[in-house]
Amino acid sequence: MGFPPLKGVVEDRGMFDYEHALSYLQSQGIKHFGSHFKIHEEDKSLLRKLLCYFFKDEVTANELAINLNKGILLSGPVGCGKTSLMFLMRFFLPFENRYIVKSCRDISFEFIKDGYPVISRYSHQSFRNSQPLTYCFDDLGTENNLKHYGNECNTIAEILLSRYDLFVSRRLLTHITTNLSASEIEHFYGNRVRSRMREQFNLIAFNKNTNDKRR
Repeated sequence: MGFPPLKGVVEDRGMFDYEHALSYLQSQGIKHFGSHFKIHEEDKSLLRKLLCYFFKDEVTANELAINLNKGILLSGPVGCGKTSLMFLMRFFLPFENRYIVKSCRDISFEFIKDGYPVISRYSHQSFRNSQPLTYCFDDLGTENNLKHYGNECNTIAEILLSRYDLFVSRRLLTHITTNLSASEIEHFYGNRVRSRMREQFNLIAFNKNTNDKRR
């Protein structure tokens, strides 16, 4: 069960109750990740950006320069909470619209087993009854260029390029979490991928000095 159709979040005037949403996020975080889960004060401005995106709050999104027609690229240091937050944000969406969180590392292992059809699996086959199926590719940069029968392929780069084409033609959205910088993304995936990502994603970034919350 997700958030009760924004009950308690949307006020009569169409305003959004972000404090109530943060309380819900805290309770869901404890439920799924344990009693140590905590919403940190220093993360609230970042959380507001994420929440306005998933609420489709156009007024706040415009104020914060968030494009509701793009995906989310959530970046930050290891352990800052990127994966947990993108998992929890799904609960603010209707069940049928929830994106799938998929580890980039797991996709690379799928390539070893199944080969090049994996690229199509996460791009051209990402439709359900002709409706776009959104994925959140978690931990971009942790995968390796693994081989299938001796053939090496930058699988994630090929998936991102294919999903970009579908973003342009069929509004297929993609979300990503990563601890890579912009220059590192370009180094690992090439200028073509980096260039398209600028058009495809809203960059939302934790402070580079954010502490590892796993400690």
